[in-house]
Amino acid sequence: MASTLLEAAVINQPTIHKLPHGLTIIAEQMPVEAVNLNVWLNVGSTRETDEINGMAHFLEHMVFKGTPNLQIGEFEYLIEQRGAVTNAATSQDYTHYYITTAPKDFAELAPLQLDVVLNPSLENEAFEREKLVVLEEIRRSEDNPRRRTFYRAMETCFNNLPYRRPVLGPSEVIANLRSEQMRDFHYHWYQPTCITATVVGNLPVEELIDTVTRGFEEHVAYENYHSPLSTDYCLIFEPPFKDIIRKEYVDESLQQARIVMMWRVPGMQHLEETYALDILAVILGQGKVSRLFRDLREEKHLVTQIGVSNMTHTHQGVFYISAQLPTENIDKVEKAIAEHIRRIQNEPIAEKDIERIRTQVANRFIFANERPSDRANLYGYYYSQLQDLTPALNYPENIKSMEASDLQAAAQKYLDPDAYGIVVMKPAS
Repeated sequence: MASTLLEAAVINQPTIHKLPHGLTIIAEQMPVEAVNLNVWLNVGSTRETDEINGMAHFLEHMVFKGTPNLQIGEFEYLIEQRGAVTNAATSQDYTHYYITTAPKDFAELAPLQLDVVLNPSLENEAFEREKLVVLEEIRRSEDNPRRRTFYRAMETCFNNLPYRRPVLGPSEVIANLRSEQMRDFHYHWYQPTCITATVVGNLPVEELIDTVTRGFEEHVAYENYHSPLSTDYCLIFEPPFKDIIRKEYVDESLQQARIVMMWRVPGMQHLEETYALDILAVILGQGKVSRLFRDLREEKHLVTQIGVSNMTHTHQGVFYISAQLPTENIDKVEKAIAEHIRRIQNEPIAEKDIERIRTQVANRFIFANERPSDRANLYGYYYSQLQDLTPALNYPENIKSMEASDLQAAAQKYLDPDAYGIVVMKPAS
């Protein structure tokens, strides 16, 4: 059943079109009365130095603060006037901007999106005003217990890779940034060779590509064109933990304790190594029939929440187990999680469990790619990070190819029950 659904979900093979100056356009016609344009840039917080940590996210804010052609607020007004929507997001590895429009409005509105991305004014007065907004966002983030726990976890997991830093950056760094630094950052990274434009919706593929091409040609400044130098050479894979690295904190805002256990695992640059870990995350802690949820929450009542994710960053991933629990249960839960991993290493997972996960993952893929924006996100994410769409299209097939022996081997190789990072956040006594 999953295979049939998958075949129905993939309507067309997307078309990849490269312009001479390096911009990649990925287009697909989809019979839904909307068009989504997603502009993906291969730049996030990993491209920053410590001195400008948070610049990529701050720049995402400033992109919407006017261009030489558009006053501040005019872009949003023109978008909303047509009932379209726009937004953006920044992560460690990428930044992306998108609009969703009616097909009849796409040719008029798409060039506006390209204008704000390629030609932001970045004026000092607007820069200083928006800096206050970003500082408030950082403050709210630091007031969030879940975010605080995550930040502590990433600092513990990585010694050198920039994944240890928050995407928003520290407030003391943001407070001292200057608009000239942002202009330099934009000039260096917002270049055609760093951009993947994905466009999906109910217009012919040729028309989608032509609209994006014309919009790009209209707004790119060729006198500023250059190929950014790669900084990937300094991003070195960190080895697995050799023993247990424990960090404990007291957090007065908490009502219950929180723990996070982490293992360093491969990222997208070694994608073939991640599929088994994706399945193990589901088996251990995603859903009400997962092992940790059933054992530690439903049967033993040791935790109030527990979950597992395999976080696949571009350069290196994190296998991440988090739980919320009474303080007195911390030791029991840590030992129980380690024991579950040890059991997976030593006992092959039952075929019925693997088959359930295969179906679950295949269906999630289908359900998550029904809209033009979903499909454009899928293509943009994979191509911007890997310059290849094949893994995006073949993800369910790769999951379905995993056998019990593959899962056991991945657990033995990457999830050592006696060596991991752990962060413990305790409420005040």
